[in-house]
Amino acid sequence: MDLSRHHQLPLLLLLLLLPTPSLHAQSQPVQDQPTGLPSLSGTIRGKWEWQTGEGTNRFEVRTARVALDGNVTPDILYRAEIDLSDEGQIKMLDAYAALEPLSALNLRIGQMRVPFSIDAHRSPHKQYFANRSFIAKQVGNVRDVGFYAAYKPFPASPLVLQAGLFNGSGLTNQKDYWTKSLNFSAKATLSLPLGLTAQASVQKISPEGGATYLYDGGLTWQWGRWSIEAEYLRKHYTSATFQDVNALDAFVCYDVPLRGAFRKVSLLCRYDCMGDHSNGSVDEAGRLKLTDAARQRLTGGLTWSLAKQMNADIRMNFEKYFYEDASLAKPSERDKFVVELVVHFPNR
Repeated sequence: MDLSRHHQLPLLLLLLLLPTPSLHAQSQPVQDQPTGLPSLSGTIRGKWEWQTGEGTNRFEVRTARVALDGNVTPDILYRAEIDLSDEGQIKMLDAYAALEPLSALNLRIGQMRVPFSIDAHRSPHKQYFANRSFIAKQVGNVRDVGFYAAYKPFPASPLVLQAGLFNGSGLTNQKDYWTKSLNFSAKATLSLPLGLTAQASVQKISPEGGATYLYDGGLTWQWGRWSIEAEYLRKHYTSATFQDVNALDAFVCYDVPLRGAFRKVSLLCRYDCMGDHSNGSVDEAGRLKLTDAARQRLTGGLTWSLAKQMNADIRMNFEKYFYEDASLAKPSERDKFVVELVVHFPNR
């Protein structure tokens, strides 16, 4: 028996199983090679709130988001984002694959925020205030599963168009959900001279109480240290079992540069309001239920931006509520003082 040949067999088998990089590279088109490893980002928001009228207070982890973004090829992208603590609940936020066949065109399929509104489309680390506006939280906040397209005619184009078709099933009811009438959403963004940006959008949703249409428009002005924005939303219930809702959000922000531990401090003031609102749920008689009472709010605050590589802000806000019927105020929708620390990584 030739022992030398016997010991060479495992070595030969191992060599045959090992990949050959040069041959593998030649068999793959250049454009199919991955462009890089996935990038990890996230946002943590911890806050303390004190309700001045009741004398009660609480600590809360409002956001604990982690997102994974990457390219399979230069033209094929993906994103997955989960919130490990959205007011104490775990929620899958984004889960979509995207194609960019042209530099002016982006196509997505999966779960995502629908293209609608200005403030409702802001990520938590890009919000100006500790708590979102009524438009962003109660009236115009929609994520769904569907198909999305964005078009920008040329790189320097002032106009961006976005539109999508969506199930209307929300984030958890997908497996056995079938419909003959998909929801839709469309948005146009126009950059104007002197730091102005105009946005307009329309959306159809299909809650339990019947088809509902939302119309939204607003202006944002950013000039030097100033940021000013006004947004209006109208929500129309086709079932005519609930009155249309009007909502408004307007704020002003002025940045003061600093040296040392803080990069700047921002002085902010906001007014927002909304009418009686139903999220589309119905009572036993089939009538739409009141889910959010009409109210107005004034918010004043300071945001201290830390001079670090990370995006880190300390937000200090006071919110004053005005109700038409104070007995309808929810436990967490009352006069309060808020201190919040927001950390986003990486800074982008």
